[in-house]
Amino acid sequence: MARTNGGIIGVVNKSSFGKNTVSSQTSDGNICTQAGTTLIDATVVAGGAAGGVNGNSGGGGGAGGFRNFSSILISAGAAVPAVVGGGGAAIPAPGCQTGNGNNGSLSKITVACVAYQSAGGGGGGGQEASAPGGQDGGSGGGAGSNDHNSAGCGNTPPTTPPQGNPGGNTSANPNSGYGAGGGGAGAAGANTSGSATAGGAGSPSPLNCTTYAGGGGGGSTGSAGSGGSGGGGNGGSQAAGSAGTANTGGGGGGNGRTPGTRNNPSGQGGSGIVIVKELNKASGVWNLRSHMAALTAGKCGASTWPINAFSINYLVLAGGGGGGSGRGGGGGAGGYRASGFGPSPLQGSALELYAGSYSITVGGGGAGASGQPVRGTTGNNSVISTITSAGGGGGGSGPPASQPNMSGRDGGSGGGGAGSADIGGPHPGGSGNTPPTDPPQGQDGGTGVSTGTVEGAGGGGGATAAGATGTGSSGGNGGAGAPNTILGPDTSYAGGGGGGGQGPTGSGGAGGGGDAGPGPEGANAGTANTGGGGGGESTGCNPGPQNAGGSGIVVVRGPSAVTFAGTPCAATTLSTHPGGDKIAKFTANATLTIS
Repeated sequence: MARTNGGIIGVVNKSSFGKNTVSSQTSDGNICTQAGTTLIDATVVAGGAAGGVNGNSGGGGGAGGFRNFSSILISAGAAVPAVVGGGGAAIPAPGCQTGNGNNGSLSKITVACVAYQSAGGGGGGGQEASAPGGQDGGSGGGAGSNDHNSAGCGNTPPTTPPQGNPGGNTSANPNSGYGAGGGGAGAAGANTSGSATAGGAGSPSPLNCTTYAGGGGGGSTGSAGSGGSGGGGNGGSQAAGSAGTANTGGGGGGNGRTPGTRNNPSGQGGSGIVIVKELNKASGVWNLRSHMAALTAGKCGASTWPINAFSINYLVLAGGGGGGSGRGGGGGAGGYRASGFGPSPLQGSALELYAGSYSITVGGGGAGASGQPVRGTTGNNSVISTITSAGGGGGGSGPPASQPNMSGRDGGSGGGGAGSADIGGPHPGGSGNTPPTDPPQGQDGGTGVSTGTVEGAGGGGGATAAGATGTGSSGGNGGAGAPNTILGPDTSYAGGGGGGGQGPTGSGGAGGGGDAGPGPEGANAGTANTGGGGGGESTGCNPGPQNAGGSGIVVVRGPSAVTFAGTPCAATTLSTHPGGDKIAKFTANATLTIS
């Protein structure tokens, strides 16, 4: 029977129209959500602990607890109360005072009387008589130099998955003069073994790809331990420990005692943070009330329906080709395709992309020739939506070889031909812009020349210029790449690799092309994430990975109204241009989400 919803039959959905908006709360207060938001994700990071003060150097403070929560149901548009934990106060250490670091404070949000919380970090060890050693907490404090085997436990109280890790232990020598690092969200503090140790690494939030909750480094009378990534403070080297970074939950550094003088203070812990993402969820059958909610889901009743496409500019670079061997040709640059930025003749039309998720493929560089007569390997394609850039062609290789193996391979830009005289010549470079695109994605590789005993390989093609032909005196230079400012700075990409030669060798083209290698030395690889071609290897004595092509890159840039997110975090860099445009850079395979 039809429901009282205008005749639509189906399961009633709990829709949410949060437009994937991400916000951060850095102090106590309410997190305001949009009128149509009914589901949120959250990252809750507690305050980090202070480092310890020990007579022979203190342990690093443990990071605040780090927890991720998914699909929390809230009342539409409700304010979410948040408590943001402060970092543990530093130990001042007047005179010869010692003490464990102060623990950090918890952070939480409360929804429908349920607390979603993380525990404060445990203080670093400081030879405190009543409770020596690192303290327990979200992540545990590291042991001080006189606190043998007394690191603080992490994940206290226990959660699943764990909210943190233990601190590091110190060696059996009670007067060693160095403390252990505090635990971090992603790793335990390191145990000492002849020196102070670093704090444990933090973890990235899946909501904004920023790393939080690094452990504090151990102090020392010599070289101190560094703070863990995610805001951990450095240990003091005969000095005070450094503070954990505010609003990261990083642990403070342990003190480093100056021999023959008074103790030094420890570093205070970094305060916590709460990050919230307002979710979009609209699967299955909607009733008419949900349709109406979609019309007024934004703040102040702003319409979110119909959904408009965003105009997105892009830079898509494929992996460069590997260089050849034995008077080997330079690898061709990976295909270069762009819109909105770079040389105007090479600018295509911007993409029209709707809100949603898109797979990103970033092509790796082709391997250099494994030996004669094997040619360099073609690079791998890079892809976003309807835009595919082809991998650069590998460079040709010398004897013992057939004519085909001495020619450069086709690709986004073509590889250079080999310069060996053993089998006649000349040896052509590979064709660029293969398969063809408009505007062209690359240029041809240069021809390898061999006249008698004079041998010079061709350079690999680049985005804006063909590889140079080898000469009777040297290998050809790689073709020039293209400058592009989509990321802000004027950076060149997609340069061809230089060709090997009997005499002087070719240089890589501007934009990451690798130089060819002289004599028995190996050639240079193309630069990572530029799509540059690998340089040709001149003698065949030292082929291999040293002349691989450079990996590619994918960059998108949209107007200020768009929101980008990407996973995994390690492959994604998000930024905002001073003019307001949003930018997402991908250096490996990933998923782009547009909202």
